[in-house]
Amino acid sequence: MPLVKTWQLTAGAAVAGLALSVAAVTAAGPWDSGQRKAERDAAASWSRTGGADHGGAAGAERLPQAAPSAPGVLAAVGPGVPQGQAAAAAPAGTLAARLGPLLADPALGTVRTASVVDTATGQVLYESGARTAMTPASTVKIATAAAVLAALGPEHRIRTTVVPGAAPGQIVLVGGGDPSLTAKRKNPAGAGGSLVVLAADAAQALKAAGTDTVTLGYDDSLYSGPVRHPIGVNPNIAPVTALAADEGRPDDSVSGPVDRTDDPAGAAARAFGALLAERGITVTGEPARARPAAGVQPLAVTRSAPVAGLVERMLTNSDNDIAEALARQTALASGRPASFEGAEKAVTERLAALGIDTSGSRFADGSGLSRADKVSASLLTGLLTKAADPQHPELRPVLTGLPVAGFTGTLRARNAGTSPAAGLVRAKTGTLTGVNSLSGTVVDPAGRLLAFAFLTANSPGPQGAEKGLDKLAAAVAGAP
Repeated sequence: MPLVKTWQLTAGAAVAGLALSVAAVTAAGPWDSGQRKAERDAAASWSRTGGADHGGAAGAERLPQAAPSAPGVLAAVGPGVPQGQAAAAAPAGTLAARLGPLLADPALGTVRTASVVDTATGQVLYESGARTAMTPASTVKIATAAAVLAALGPEHRIRTTVVPGAAPGQIVLVGGGDPSLTAKRKNPAGAGGSLVVLAADAAQALKAAGTDTVTLGYDDSLYSGPVRHPIGVNPNIAPVTALAADEGRPDDSVSGPVDRTDDPAGAAARAFGALLAERGITVTGEPARARPAAGVQPLAVTRSAPVAGLVERMLTNSDNDIAEALARQTALASGRPASFEGAEKAVTERLAALGIDTSGSRFADGSGLSRADKVSASLLTGLLTKAADPQHPELRPVLTGLPVAGFTGTLRARNAGTSPAAGLVRAKTGTLTGVNSLSGTVVDPAGRLLAFAFLTANSPGPQGAEKGLDKLAAAVAGAP
């Protein structure tokens, strides 16, 4: 009996989105519970090598069955369903007949490219200019996600530490590039590094050593090169530094544009100093840049959310700050400088090592804010197909992090309500002035998990372009 295809696992998970409580997802964050957890549990219960076998003769050559409490949500593609019970796949000509006129919509601009691939077989079902390198906007985050997962794995956590400084009576807050680090008592974005916990642990260690007065330094030297994105000061992204709390946001927002602090590292250090003072440690003077003493052990450590969680958060909310941090983590893991230039080389190398054709591509940043980024529609569907490959389970968060049409993230209001594509389309959006893109996965009526990418340029306006892209994605799903 053949192994269960990953598209079967993800197909059921995609439709499961229809049964989610939107309020619960909003409150908890889709990366911490609910949707994402259900998908992983389903994958574990359906995997030959994971989960448990809930029934059946011992030693029988059969797939493990889902627990009674977790029935399949899409019977047509669940384990053990005979081939003949699934709906027939639409012929490629039918798909072309649906997509061709929609792709010709003038609202999409003067340049439009497309790629649709069956992730289980790799068969190209439709393409138009699929190898033309285009400015992808935020859909480049799919490449950033695949690269960092390949470089570090989904379970890696980024450390922020407190260590003794080189000067007497000094401690140093050392940034490791954790984009989930928060100075708030309860992390509003979900799991991540906590300056509150770090201060409590550091204060305890200092008091145990008989110290209650320190000077505070901070070290953000892990990154190199310009801290400002080439677009300059912009509410969509903070200065890119190895030490920042709450993405340099001055309010309680966790995503979206807002003016940021000009000095995220200094702001994080000052917040940490105040937290130490609350715990009985006197901090003399203002925090200043410093280097830790050589060969010392940390006094305290806090860790980021796992890379898988960071990837999901980045994709769901199109978080530019997380994207640039993950690009630099890819550079560090690849022995490259943690700069825009180093990250570009590292991401390119990691994708090529996955077997992706990167010719003509450029990853000038990790977020897609740069118009110098260039990728093709076929590169994006190639990455999504690779993420669905059972041989690359480390890439699965690329799929589980995609926003769900009508439910989560940047697709919450798109293909929503009574749209037949609601809950089926899962895709990363991309928007710059005159540039609109959409790339993701969808389950067709036959239960196949299809990867798609639509990249456009020179659109007259974002609203018409987004509607046109949503119609294309719905058509891939087989929606009328």
